[in-house]
Amino acid sequence: MKISIRSEVKDIAEEIIAIRRDIHKHPELGFEVHRTAELVSNHLKKLGFNVSDGIGKTGVVGDLIGHGSGPTIGLRADMDALPIQETSDLLYSSVNDGIMHACGHDGHTAMLLGAATVLKQFQNQLNGNVRFIFQPAEEGDGGARYMIEDGCLESVDEIFGIHLWNYQPYGEVGVKEGPILAAADFFDITIKGIGGHGAAPQGTIDAVLVSAHLITALQSIVSRNTNPLESTVVTIGQINGGHNFNVIADKIVLKGTARSYSKENRQLIQDRMEEIISGIAKTFSAEIDFNYSEGYPPTVNNEISYQKLMLSAKKIVGDKCGFPYLSMGGEDFSYYAEKIPGCFFFVGSAPSDKKLRSVPHHCSHFDIDENALLIGSSIFVQLIEDQLINIR
Repeated sequence: MKISIRSEVKDIAEEIIAIRRDIHKHPELGFEVHRTAELVSNHLKKLGFNVSDGIGKTGVVGDLIGHGSGPTIGLRADMDALPIQETSDLLYSSVNDGIMHACGHDGHTAMLLGAATVLKQFQNQLNGNVRFIFQPAEEGDGGARYMIEDGCLESVDEIFGIHLWNYQPYGEVGVKEGPILAAADFFDITIKGIGGHGAAPQGTIDAVLVSAHLITALQSIVSRNTNPLESTVVTIGQINGGHNFNVIADKIVLKGTARSYSKENRQLIQDRMEEIISGIAKTFSAEIDFNYSEGYPPTVNNEISYQKLMLSAKKIVGDKCGFPYLSMGGEDFSYYAEKIPGCFFFVGSAPSDKKLRSVPHHCSHFDIDENALLIGSSIFVQLIEDQLINIR
């Protein structure tokens, strides 16, 4: 089956792409998405939506009120960019130094505004309501929690979220029921030893040596403590310390992340890290401080919500739907899915240009196949039509 972009989306394709490019050119970080939020708010107000600004600090919520007594379905997009200097030569490259949309959030916002534009045409046919949720600060600050605290889920029965995905080709939709994204925790470890001359190690406690043993030992958690059929990750991503080539370091700081899909493995990793760190500290007579912080919980798709998404997505991409894609990445959509039934899915957006196909997210010259935006908008529209108009 070929891809079937909805005709209403085709009619506004240029507008959707223009919105994405405008946001890409003017990226904003975290909760400081003032320009983007204003763009979103103005667009929804012109359509005649009931709009609430300043939700979750700088988020925007728009309600499309139908004329039936059916459910309220939430559709969510994130708006924030990343602290990366863009190195592409696109006509719409970032004009904000050190900030770029390197993960597709510009496209998420554009797709949802496109869906809002189309669905406004069907307002009188809706047996229920649609809540459009535009969220700041997904990239590490957990903006979803602030949106929820400000009531964005009040009266919402179900929620769906989307992510452009350069790890899948254009035309594919990746989704599965159950866990689809991992818990994303982070930690820092400070090793305190006794420094000295590099030629006279006696009487010192070499923090570099301790860190080397500790890093190696921590890898045993995944390889020897967790079930190999249950994906987990422990990564040391940063090492800082030392003074000079001939000085034994007295302090090393390690920073890293732990990823898991289950509460059991999440706790196991933390417990084993504490035990290993304690053992290494005793072995080398070093002092080691360990701080572990829980980040986003796992993103878990509700079975019924997943089935609804599959039904609608197949009408757009046919048998290219349902690839059971899993990622050890984290997403704060997880907070919504903990509160109400929900489904998070990926839309393949790998550029057709061979040079860009392997460009990953969070890369300084990240770009997408903009045709994927039309698939995302079409799936959102189809989903609402199937749930609130074509009710059996």
